[in-house]
Amino acid sequence: MPRLRRWEAQRQIPHPSGTREGWAPGNVKTDGTLWRESLAQLGGANYLAGGEGALGALGPVEVTMGPMDVSLVALVCIFGGAIVGRYLGSILPEPHLSEDSKDSVKLGMGLVATMCALVLGLLIASAKTYYDTQNAELTDMAAKFVFLDRALAHYGPETAECRVELRKIVERLMARIEERGNAPMRPADTVAIGDEGLFERTQALTPKDDRQRLIQSQAVAAEIVLGQTRWLMYAQSATEVPKPLVTVLIFWLTVIFISWGIYAPRNGTVAATWFVTAVSVSSAIFLILEMYTPYSGIVLVSSGPLRSALAHLGQ
Repeated sequence: MPRLRRWEAQRQIPHPSGTREGWAPGNVKTDGTLWRESLAQLGGANYLAGGEGALGALGPVEVTMGPMDVSLVALVCIFGGAIVGRYLGSILPEPHLSEDSKDSVKLGMGLVATMCALVLGLLIASAKTYYDTQNAELTDMAAKFVFLDRALAHYGPETAECRVELRKIVERLMARIEERGNAPMRPADTVAIGDEGLFERTQALTPKDDRQRLIQSQAVAAEIVLGQTRWLMYAQSATEVPKPLVTVLIFWLTVIFISWGIYAPRNGTVAATWFVTAVSVSSAIFLILEMYTPYSGIVLVSSGPLRSALAHLGQ
């Protein structure tokens, strides 16, 4: 104990006021005040306020599982179920392994397998629809960017600054999409990327005739639609697979593999088949989760439409 107290005394951090009153080893604060006061002295109040820095904001850290993590958990559970079933098959009494028992288990597992197939097909169809929707919205947005640029070009030379601003918007949007882990729209992006600035510049144009007035109204309408589409894509980026559904699906598959392991022969071919099947099902779960994150991971939406649009801007 004396060594511990000497170590505590050596490790003490000086109080911001320069005094050591109340900071003796026996009076060390345990409510976090000591650590926060020392951090404020060493790193500045910006850390405690949540500003930029190496430590960042003080607060709870949310740990989430990605598609790869979930698929690995599914693989362990499913293949582990087969191993557990094999062990149970070796210790269960003979009446539990009879043909009548085997037929009864087959009936029950047939029902579970049917439900698994339906749920898995539903999840794949839903994920593919979501992925295709994101691709379609991105392509539609690229087409509207080109239309807006052409409309501004027909307005006249007064829109030169608007067209430059539009090109910058497309470049920044494409950079965000190509940066893994980012949805195409975040709450602060509207001002940062300049959508509102372009909208205000277009509205500030002074038409000289009915032709320019018509083009201005069409350009403003196109900008409004583009803004709505981008906010829609941002809202859709929060869509995810219902966790209870995935959990129940993994549980059903594990139960199926347990029953399979109980009655299956004990040889290497069967064990290899278990593993390949478990990997296949886990891969399907991985692809489903990946298609719900089209701006990060492996299955990404293509930035090709925006690149094509960017090649036609400013012409």
